[in-house]
Amino acid sequence: MTNPVVHFEMPFDDRARMAAFYEKTFGWNNILLGEDMGNYVVTHTAPTVNGMPQTSGTINGGFYPRKPDWPAQHPSVVIAVEDIHEAIRKVNQAGGEVLGEPMLIPGIGQYVSFMDTEGNRVSMLQALPRG
Repeated sequence: MTNPVVHFEMPFDDRARMAAFYEKTFGWNNILLGEDMGNYVVTHTAPTVNGMPQTSGTINGGFYPRKPDWPAQHPSVVIAVEDIHEAIRKVNQAGGEVLGEPMLIPGIGQYVSFMDTEGNRVSMLQALPRG
């Protein structure tokens, strides 16, 4: 199967409250990153090795601070792509709208969000080669 869902994202208003909720309710392991990483929270929903799920078919996710000037801050999924520039071309060609330029997430890869034809915010990730 090509281009699987590999990650989810959701916004938060109160980072500590959100982290406590998902830890207490579902047992997720939250890693609270610093300001240099935008106060992002990496969430492991299943046992991981080197940050990647051990069990096939499971995904991890993350939470980001809700910002008043960002569009479409709703739960979304991240789709793995082999070539982010080709995927951007395909999104645009199919009637979607890419939101900005790809950004490098250190140690992870190139990332960009887009709106699909139904108004859903979705993201794409071209992962860095793992060696």
